[in-house]
Amino acid sequence: MSVIAVLALDGAPGHQLTTPGLVFGTACREHPEAEYEVRLCAAPGLRATGAPAPALRIGAPHGLDGLADADVVLVPGRAGHRDAPPPGVLAALRAAADRGCRVAAVGTGTFTLAAAGLLDGRRATTGWRHVEELAELHPRIDVDPLGAVVEDGPFLTAAGIYGGLDVCLHVLGRDHGRRVAGETSRELLTPLHADADSVREEIDREVAESAGIEPTLRWMEAELHLPLTLPDIATHARTSISSLTRRFRAHTGLSPLQYLLRARLQEAQRLLRTTDIPVERVAALAGFTSPAALRHHFRALTGTTPSACRRAHRISGENLSSPDGTNAPFQSSAMPNPRARDRSNSR
Repeated sequence: MSVIAVLALDGAPGHQLTTPGLVFGTACREHPEAEYEVRLCAAPGLRATGAPAPALRIGAPHGLDGLADADVVLVPGRAGHRDAPPPGVLAALRAAADRGCRVAAVGTGTFTLAAAGLLDGRRATTGWRHVEELAELHPRIDVDPLGAVVEDGPFLTAAGIYGGLDVCLHVLGRDHGRRVAGETSRELLTPLHADADSVREEIDREVAESAGIEPTLRWMEAELHLPLTLPDIATHARTSISSLTRRFRAHTGLSPLQYLLRARLQEAQRLLRTTDIPVERVAALAGFTSPAALRHHFRALTGTTPSACRRAHRISGENLSSPDGTNAPFQSSAMPNPRARDRSNSR
């Protein structure tokens, strides 16, 4: 039997505390091979749940000792996520990681793992409102601005109000396969028939750029191979991080890190289309921390892999050139060029 320890800190959203019981309880009921114990473990100072639902006073049958033999430790978000966690929490999380336990965080729970130093040098994500904040406070983390569930070694992080559901289904899929996870998901959810085109249009909208950030955009695109951070970009733009983020969203529809990711993916597509250099080298030239990071983001935003993209262009008979070839970069429907509108208006 696998033990799932849910670490309840004061101000944790109530739905993030109850979701593990729903997911793993449903899996156990419908699939005899799935055996889980879900423990609610109270951190020191636990009093009540937090937003978005009304606060509820709660107690938990276990304390931090409940993490000692867990197979998975799940850390929900909490109120005051920038503050130091209660005494003993960081030590308990480090001890769990040291013995090989899988450790997951949902939303602002990522800040708790970051405070323990467990995500240094790794990829991670958090809710979109806190992506820039996480990158600023913890520059050693490779923050994924578009991630839903990000897995790096034994660590899982998730964004969004349903991030806890995503993480639990991910763990279930790892343990018992996609079929069990899929059937459990269908038991719990009624699909929402949202207008996907409208959502994509909102996320990827193209807004004419102002001269105010144009030099910084050109600089970023010229320095993609460097490990640019949010403070680096703000320094170049000679503004604060908060002001930089507002200006980027106003003029590109994206945050600075999202814009940087899109630019790197566009450069990777250009190199794949116009050169025959190895994918590993493409990743480095485009500024990705590893070939695995390139493949992850490439699939997330284009629905295919770098190698498949290259094969498709070769089959279409395109000629290869040197890495500094002048062919226009390929644009997938999921990854629009934020400069396209300016070019069309200039004709």
